[in-house]
Amino acid sequence: MKLTPIILITTLLVFVACSHKPEVAPKKEIEMSSELKQCVEDNVTKSDDSTEEEGDDALKEENAQRVSCSSLPKTHLIKSDFRELPNWEKEDHDSALNSFVNSCRTKKTQKMYSDICTKAKGVKNPKEFLEKEFEPFEIKNENTKQEGLLTGYYEPHLHASLTKHGKYQYPIYNTPDDLITVELSSIYPALKDYRLRGKLKGNKIVPYYTRKETNSNHINADIICYADSKVDIFFLEIQGSGRITLDNGETMFLGFDNQNGHKYRAVGRYLVKIQALKLEDVSLQNIKKWLDENPSRVDEVLNYNESVVYFEQRDQAATGSLGLELTPNRSIAVDQRYIPLGSMLYLNAKSQKQSMNKVVMAQDTGGAIKGAVRADMFLGHGEEAMNIAGELKAPLKLWILLPKNVQVSSL
Repeated sequence: MKLTPIILITTLLVFVACSHKPEVAPKKEIEMSSELKQCVEDNVTKSDDSTEEEGDDALKEENAQRVSCSSLPKTHLIKSDFRELPNWEKEDHDSALNSFVNSCRTKKTQKMYSDICTKAKGVKNPKEFLEKEFEPFEIKNENTKQEGLLTGYYEPHLHASLTKHGKYQYPIYNTPDDLITVELSSIYPALKDYRLRGKLKGNKIVPYYTRKETNSNHINADIICYADSKVDIFFLEIQGSGRITLDNGETMFLGFDNQNGHKYRAVGRYLVKIQALKLEDVSLQNIKKWLDENPSRVDEVLNYNESVVYFEQRDQAATGSLGLELTPNRSIAVDQRYIPLGSMLYLNAKSQKQSMNKVVMAQDTGGAIKGAVRADMFLGHGEEAMNIAGELKAPLKLWILLPKNVQVSSL
C-alpha cells in the first residue's frame, strides 16, 4: 500500500495519540555531540547589567539574548544563575540530589550528565555540589507572551476482580491482537514522533474501534480484570497507570501498553459545550461528580473521547516513559520535543491555592503536554493525590540544569 506524505499526515490526525506511558517502540535520540554545550557557551548570555534594576523585568526579558540550537530547534534558553531561582535557598537539596541519583539509573540521564552521575553518590553537601556541577538556563516559549503551565496527575486506585460477576462488569483490556502499529520514521523522518495505528480490513489499514465501537463489539484482546466502575477505568486511561485491589485482597499494578490510535478529546470540554459545567468549574472532581449524578449520560460523555488505552500488568507502581517508578512531587511529564527525558530541571509555579519551587526530573511524557514551558507533576496515589491533581493548574517557569564542565554527548 503506497501512501503519499499528504495522505499520511491527514491519516495521522485520526490515528495518533498518547498518554502518560512508556513508549511502545524506542525513538531515535537526538545526537548532539558537544554542539549544545558549545552553542550555549557561544551564544547565551545574561541580560545587560544596565537592565537589572528592580522593576525592569520586562526590559530584561527584551534584552536577554536568546538562543535556539539546531539540536533542539524549538527550545530557547536564557542563561541564568542559582541566585535567580525562586526559593532556591529553601529547597530540600538532599532530596533533590537523591532524585537525580535515582534518575541516573537510566541511560538517558547517564548520557546527558556523564560522570556527574558517579560524582553525585555519597555527596556530603548537596547544595554545594549542585551549584558547583550544574548551571541553570531558563526555558522560554518561542512566543514570549505565552505563559507556561503546570498541572498534576496521580496513580488511580480501582477495585476489580479477575472474573466477571456481581458489580465487577467492566473489562480492562490488554493490547488487542489485531491492533497494528506502523512506524513511519524510516520512510518519512519528519514524522518520527508519530505512529500509525489501525487494523486490517482486506488489504487496507482502517481506524481501530473507537470507545463507542469497543463497547458494542467483541474485540480481540485479553481481559486483565473486571472493574466495578467504567468511570474509574476512564480516569485510569487518562492517568496512564494505576493500582488495583482485587476482590481476593491482592494488589495489582497496571501500566500503559498501547492505544487505539484515535485522538484524545477532553470530556470536560464536552461538558462545557452542553452547558453541564462552566469552563472555570472544570476539574477532575467536578467531572466525576457530574457523572455520578447523571448515570444515564455517562456513555454519552465518555464516548466523546474516542481514544481507548490498553494496559499491561506491571511489577511496580506508576512508571514513566523513562522506565523508572515515578517519585511523587519530583517526577514530571514534559514534551520531549523541547525538553530531553532524563534532564534535571527547576520549576516555579504559583496559583491562588499553592506555590511550588523545586528540583524535578523529566521522567515521563503525556498526550496533553505540549510546549516548552509545560509540565505535569506526578503527585502519588490515593484520594489526597487525586484531589491535588484535579485542582492543580498554575503558571509555570522552568529552568534546565546543564552540566558546567562536562560535554553533553546526547540529549
